[in-house]
Amino acid sequence: MDSEIATRAENLGKLKVITRTGDVSNPADLARANVAGAKSIIILDSDESGDAVIVSTVLSVKSLNANPNTRIIAEVDDPHTAEALESATNGRVISVRSHDIIARVTAQASRQPGLTAVVLDLLDFDGDEIYFHTVPALAGKTYGDALLAFNEASVIGIVDDKGVTSINPSMKTKLTATTKMIAIASDDDKVIYTGVREDLENKKFKAGAPIVRKAEHILVIGWSSMGRSVISELAAYLPKGSSVHIVAQNKFVDPAELASLKFGTVKMSYASVNGDIDELIAAASAKRYNEVIILGYRNAISEAEADAQTMLTMLQMNMLFEAQGNNVEPTRLVAEILDSRKVELARVAAADDLVVSDNLAALLIAQVSENPGLAPVFEDLFDAEGAAINVKPIEHYAPLGKEIDFAELVAIARAHGDSAIGYRVASDASNDGSTGVRMNPAKTTVFKPAAGDTLVVIGNIE
Repeated sequence: MDSEIATRAENLGKLKVITRTGDVSNPADLARANVAGAKSIIILDSDESGDAVIVSTVLSVKSLNANPNTRIIAEVDDPHTAEALESATNGRVISVRSHDIIARVTAQASRQPGLTAVVLDLLDFDGDEIYFHTVPALAGKTYGDALLAFNEASVIGIVDDKGVTSINPSMKTKLTATTKMIAIASDDDKVIYTGVREDLENKKFKAGAPIVRKAEHILVIGWSSMGRSVISELAAYLPKGSSVHIVAQNKFVDPAELASLKFGTVKMSYASVNGDIDELIAAASAKRYNEVIILGYRNAISEAEADAQTMLTMLQMNMLFEAQGNNVEPTRLVAEILDSRKVELARVAAADDLVVSDNLAALLIAQVSENPGLAPVFEDLFDAEGAAINVKPIEHYAPLGKEIDFAELVAIARAHGDSAIGYRVASDASNDGSTGVRMNPAKTTVFKPAAGDTLVVIGNIE
């Protein structure tokens, strides 16, 4: 354990890490880790043991630490277990279902270039973060007014006087002197009220026509329990006539499992292969795919082997994209990497978006541990219903080739019912789809939209 921490967690600064071994569900063993004096307690899921050990550990922790102010963050898989833990402890335990969030981000990243970069920007402790601020000057104003009332912060929601968190509520929602604004900013002291923009309040903006999506065709290479969750998420948004074709090596995945997959109206098909390049060419050339998703064989082989297989597949796909005469057309490539230490290697293999599973889960848990108020924010952003992070075509909001400041983009997005938080410049993302994102620019920032650029908003998924 000590050696793994040393290799995985670098630059700890003044943070001192002390390790103890023992039975985590045994109070006597846990007492050696000073659970009683902890400010925050994180209980991580074990893939082998499941939620049963998590529940036992929570009970053990509660027997040692009765302080209601101590934060207990538990990583669980089952939604019913998560709900039961929170209700049985009166909310003292905050459940994080990282598996579902990784699946959701992977699914959405396949449809929205740059989404992974936006999510990581919100979750890491560098750059922009989420803050809560009470702004009495907004009393009597609406949520829509608040969107333009902070030059260096992007408002995404509120916490009302009853303590209920709402992300991207109705633009007509009335605010009080004690309403907490939820905003993205580079630092806590940047959430400064700069006044309602009367010039934009009086300007009329029309909501554009809804984005009409055509049937999409997705190729999935590799498989695990995560794959079922990813496609389940995708199925909720894929237009009628869409299809998913899965290619998985038969030494890692039982073909019977793939044959039984059904997801609503999505047409499912699969190929159980040996891993030969000719089989990959046959699958990739069979149809004009909108996206290719590469998943790690996380349930069949070790993490290191799964990532190595993923990166090999990435190299093979890019080779096929560049080759002539094989009928394989260049396609957006989204890959799942299990170990964040492999990210730089994976970038060499080239993908448009990388979803780094262990990094996403770790950042989410760390954020909630530091600020429990973020739990309902992330739950709303990453659950299957309600508001979500979207990366939408800029032409849905503004004409191409004409300079516009970010404040006006926020006002236009407001007319659509969206909370704008940034934009993505396609020309800066030509070599790596996870770059090019400008999160929380000042409202005075001016840029000229071009084909391929997108606006990052909090709103309903279209």
